Amino acid sequence: MNNKPSRVLIIGYGEMGLAMQHLLGDRHELVFYDNRPIKGLEPVDLEDEASRADFIILCVPTQPHREILSTLLPFLQKDCICLSIAKGLDDTGKTPAQIYADVFGDKHPYCLLYGPMISEEIRAGRDGFADLGCSDASTFQKVQALYSGSRLHIRESRDITGFSWAVILKNVYAMAFGMADELELGDNVRGFLAVTAQQELSAIVHAMGGNASTPLHLAGLGDLITTATSAGSHHHELGQKLARGDLTGISGEGAHTLQMVEKHQLFDTSKFPLFSLIRGIVRNPENVSGKFRAYLEGLDSQA
Repeated sequence: MNNKPSRVLIIGYGEMGLAMQHLLGDRHELVFYDNRPIKGLEPVDLEDEASRADFIILCVPTQPHREILSTLLPFLQKDCICLSIAKGLDDTGKTPAQIYADVFGDKHPYCLLYGPMISEEIRAGRDGFADLGCSDASTFQKVQALYSGSRLHIRESRDITGFSWAVILKNVYAMAFGMADELELGDNVRGFLAVTAQQELSAIVHAMGGNASTPLHLAGLGDLITTATSAGSHHHELGQKLARGDLTGISGEGAHTLQMVEKHQLFDTSKFPLFSLIRGIVRNPENVSGKFRAYLEGLDSQA
């Protein structure tokens, strides 16, 4: 495996851009681009840097992916690999994988990196874990070589559809854990939520064309546990805020995913009671305790 230094263009200098800097900075030539002025970050010509990059890592939300990739496409080297860490839907209801397929087709290799890799822990020198969704072994080997020597441990996934939906929807389910913790429903409920969320994730992934077992891996179960239980998790905190009746700042990938699933009718939400509970609370966050209690009391009738 070739471990020579690569030229890496990182788009987005937020939390995950900093994590990528920590993972790659001592072995590769990194260039950062951000559309915001950031102190200490020199402005660069995006198209010029894209034309010289061996790898491009998108550390930005899903929404700007289509515009960024369309802009970069004419300038990319033939073997440049584009990688995304975004875990959401754009305003048309498309996943990052779908956007890549629309823009790139088979013109350039692309992949997606998802799993338990909290930025603060990576920057503190702790281990991170991820599935790499890609279509061929060569892309996986090149990305694995890129991160070789770091503490990010990568596994290969060929089920790009399944692992994309698993990692996107887990943000929705993580909010339920925050609600339950804020309501002090206890560890038994937390265990029940973990099993139920996993079952619904598997069923939804299968309905969307993925493998039902894919949510059992790092981009599903691994990331769900991390997001649903971490004290610093944005989506766990959103669930807590909703349970307290605090409606300020209820935003993020999970809330947006709920909106897009409903707007574009991406799947039949009525088949998934826990998903429907979360959706109903986010839409109308009144009496969260009563709604959660009614859901739990109705479980026997669902069996």
